[in-house]
Amino acid sequence: MKYLPLLVVLLLTTVSGLAQKAPKTPSGNPADFKVKTCLHSVSYLGVWRGQTPLTVDEFLVKAKELGYEGVMLVAKRPHVSPHDYDKAARKKLKARIESLGLTLVGLAGYTDFTAGIDKPGIPNAEIQAAWVGEIAELAKDLGTNMVRIFTGYERPGISYDKQYAEVVAGLKMAGKLAAEHGVTLAVQNHHDIALHHDAMSWLMREVNMPNVRAGWDAWSPVLEGLSQEELRESIQTMKPYIVNTIAADYVTQPRFNYVHNLTNYQADKPVMRAVPMGQGMIDYKTWFDELKAIGYQGWIVYEMCEVLDGGGSIENLDKTAKIFLDYIKEYEQSSSSSELILPLSR
Repeated sequence: MKYLPLLVVLLLTTVSGLAQKAPKTPSGNPADFKVKTCLHSVSYLGVWRGQTPLTVDEFLVKAKELGYEGVMLVAKRPHVSPHDYDKAARKKLKARIESLGLTLVGLAGYTDFTAGIDKPGIPNAEIQAAWVGEIAELAKDLGTNMVRIFTGYERPGISYDKQYAEVVAGLKMAGKLAAEHGVTLAVQNHHDIALHHDAMSWLMREVNMPNVRAGWDAWSPVLEGLSQEELRESIQTMKPYIVNTIAADYVTQPRFNYVHNLTNYQADKPVMRAVPMGQGMIDYKTWFDELKAIGYQGWIVYEMCEVLDGGGSIENLDKTAKIFLDYIKEYEQSSSSSELILPLSR
């Protein structure tokens, strides 16, 4: 029993350490807003048409050469899958990131908690939560405390509440497993379920776990058709939960279907294409100003995650990634001098 007080102290120290390491939610003080740039490895994954793929090490060197402070790594093949990285490989990768002077901001997990909901005999939400647990352990071994995940796509023919409940259950299971490794889950506003800020805020309150937070991005609200004021409102609503934001800029290309019997065209949903930062439709001036107003303390993660204007050559990817850094630098300068920033045009 004489060792019990020491054990309690050690446990409290460990818990305190995890709490200190956890990604910080907004402080409410604009002075705490610091621009820290991070490059997402999905930008060089080769997943989009024409996109040049890089290996993990090639990507790390690229991010350093371009001038980024941090990186986010895709936690699946062909980049950093738990299947391919044993303890030795994880130790080696962690050392490599540190040797380059980069910060591993987080891992990008890919989840869909409503997948297979039409086949209730298969515990898909449990399976996905277990996968998030594997990624969380990988994150801990690599020296980061954040894993980005998604909610779920809405499936036709299944009640919304059933699908929503599956997402809640999946996030709670995943959050519990991630907590065992001192990892925070950043739920990105990407999938259908809880996409709008009112729904996501409700979801966060319902899940009610300190390590299940939000990765809140600007492009989804804009594509939802939200106004500039609603864009600000989305940040204010999500203020208690935001630990990450991912930036990307887009333009719309109109689409039409030919109607033979009318010799005419019918408008369809436009397709989105990626363009360099400041050359698209996303109001990042308003977005960053509002993040600053709430004292956002996370990173600004940049991704090229669509077919890109100018193609997917390594030269164009690098050029576009540099434009983001230029945009951020110009924003910092204009923000500190209280001047308006104009969208970059190149």
